[in-house]
Amino acid sequence: MQFSKPTASTLIQWMGLIALLVVLFTDLRTPVLGGVQRGLLATGLWRPTLPAPAPMPRAQPTAGTYPHNVPLLTLDGKPANLRDLQGKVLLVNLWASWCPPCVAEMPSLQKLYNQVDKRKVAFVMISFDQNPEKARRLMARKGYTFPAYFPAAPLPPAFESESIPTTIIVGPDGQIAARHEGMADYDTSEFRAALEKLAGSARL
Repeated sequence: MQFSKPTASTLIQWMGLIALLVVLFTDLRTPVLGGVQRGLLATGLWRPTLPAPAPMPRAQPTAGTYPHNVPLLTLDGKPANLRDLQGKVLLVNLWASWCPPCVAEMPSLQKLYNQVDKRKVAFVMISFDQNPEKARRLMARKGYTFPAYFPAAPLPPAFESESIPTTIIVGPDGQIAARHEGMADYDTSEFRAALEKLAGSARL
């Protein structure tokens, strides 16, 4: 039996298939897919509509109390709690280092974080990585400076989600002001203006 010599186009097809398999079944999957999705956001061809953060009707908490008791751990293992941030607008983002759309939206979150007034707006990036070191490595490798945490207990219903990334905006009084499930570009003038209004300031 004789085998014909593979043509250049056949070799290219096989190399492409091998490269695809490498991307899909190795640690390259998340950064490659995240990069593709980040490119879609950057082109503006795919831009999900974000809900404008605004107080939503709900039962008012008892005077002097904060409705959210969410135990957390910082990246270096120190205890924290969402209620420690009462009085600020909170951007709570649920993510993981293995989640391509989470990785894709992080640059826009970092840009937004660089521009907000930290006295009035706090970021709470909650990682669902089972291996905390993977989240730490991603943060260090990308140079992200927004605060990241790990859940120290099951999240309460207000912060549960069946998918990540999910972003929840909490008003200074603890009311849920907005919620978005899926990837988004948060570095927009419209979204910053909505946070400004929620924070009760003309400028962050």
